[in-house]
Amino acid sequence: MKILNIDQQALNVMQKHAEATYPNECVGFFYGKEDDRTRYIELAVEVPNSKEGDQRRRFEVDPHDYMKAERYALENNTTLLGVYHSHPEHPAIPSEHDLKVAQPFFSYIIVSVKGGKSVKTRSWQLNEQNVFAEEEILQLQA
Repeated sequence: MKILNIDQQALNVMQKHAEATYPNECVGFFYGKEDDRTRYIELAVEVPNSKEGDQRRRFEVDPHDYMKAERYALENNTTLLGVYHSHPEHPAIPSEHDLKVAQPFFSYIIVSVKGGKSVKTRSWQLNEQNVFAEEEILQLQA
């Protein structure tokens, strides 16, 4: 697993987005660079939650938004490193649904929101056994 070094502004985008969409789940992408040990997250971008029905417990990314994200990464010499989303009134740990939709390369940052306020931010990545393993986050304030 890699260590995540998150730019404070990118972290603020994730947490403010999670608070703004409460009590629904938010979703977005994050970009940056990586080396052998560390992912440097430089930018977080909000994406509309396209989930039909109850968005308080699920998020979905429209395939067109995913294609736009990949194109943005190519055009801006950056790497699409993962997806962030929120868990309103739930801990920042992956759900069974999160596991079903996860892809091996991505980091998955989850922001736990209680009462409309971001309380915990954690990151996860699938390991070789297709199980989420927690990634260490540096420069994290909430």
